[in-house]
Amino acid sequence: MKRTVILTLAAILTLSLFVGCSKPADDKKIVVGATPTPHAEILEVAKKILAKKGYDLEIKEFTDYVQPNLTLDSGDLDANYFQHKPYLDDFNKENKANLVSLAAIHYEPFGIYAGKTKSLADLPNHAQIAVPNDASNEARALILLESQGLIKLDPDAGLKATAKDITENPRKIVVKEIEAAQLPRSLSDVDMAVINGNYALQADLNPTKDALALEKENSPMETFANILAVRREDKDSKKLKALVEALKSEEVKKFMKDKYQGAVVPVD
Repeated sequence: MKRTVILTLAAILTLSLFVGCSKPADDKKIVVGATPTPHAEILEVAKKILAKKGYDLEIKEFTDYVQPNLTLDSGDLDANYFQHKPYLDDFNKENKANLVSLAAIHYEPFGIYAGKTKSLADLPNHAQIAVPNDASNEARALILLESQGLIKLDPDAGLKATAKDITENPRKIVVKEIEAAQLPRSLSDVDMAVINGNYALQADLNPTKDALALEKENSPMETFANILAVRREDKDSKKLKALVEALKSEEVKKFMKDKYQGAVVPVD
């Protein structure tokens, strides 16, 4: 009898701990991972909108492109906001993850920025150009270099292109693959760098003013729009849909346009 009572109490205690520690899918707390600029800044505006609807938005900042997805996949975030879908697709494939895009929020144009060489016309033979070292963003950078007539790529490479897919390189440009967050710091060591929009902004570089060349907006916006990513099982979450509504609100769109002056373009 005594043993039965002890086992029953243990079962009740275990169940109580489980219930107490479990997190309802649609509670009022939303935890989102983001890079500092512009994503965390944009989320701060959305936070005020969500507060009026009874939601508490917690923003966790990350300085790289790897940890936000790992942390989301592990269940320590409700969502993240820093990447485009090609990058997310590569992450899912490489890590056997099942993260999905809940909504496209904004687009940041890639730009070519001057380092030792101050104009594209003055780019010497054997010039060093730094590009992001992750698969989808390296391809994006190389496509931008191709659009400026600096190289030609194997047309079959598409968004998987690397320096190995360069078929014509008349100036014998040396492509240096560097971790995206380090690209602005590389400018003093290379002739030019192709820099992701968020890291350019963090380095006080405005793509529309400081870049020597920018992506054309139409097609890249569709492909490279920055998304709100979530776990597949949470895609119908009420609180995450409320977050999307806040990020797509006119108030947030106005903030993007006023603050970033074309460096961050809201997606309708």
